[in-house]
Amino acid sequence: MKIISYNVNGIRAALKKGFIEWLVSTNADVVCLQEIKAMEDQLDLSLFEDAGYKYSYWYSAQKKGYSGVAILS
Repeated sequence: MKIISYNVNGIRAALKKGFIEWLVSTNADVVCLQEIKAMEDQLDLSLFEDAGYKYSYWYSAQKKGYSGVAILS
């Protein structure tokens, strides 16, 4: 099993910079993300499903634009 932890410093910015391509290339079973800085409803979760991560768990900071974590599996 391959588990990766990655501080994305803003998932929306990371998506614009090729995050999905990197995600697919890692072939990880579980990816833990820190500092997502976005609410779950601000993202198109189908991008992660299409990349092979059927399950995603999001815990956003209560204040918009602050930290937050996610797990993709």
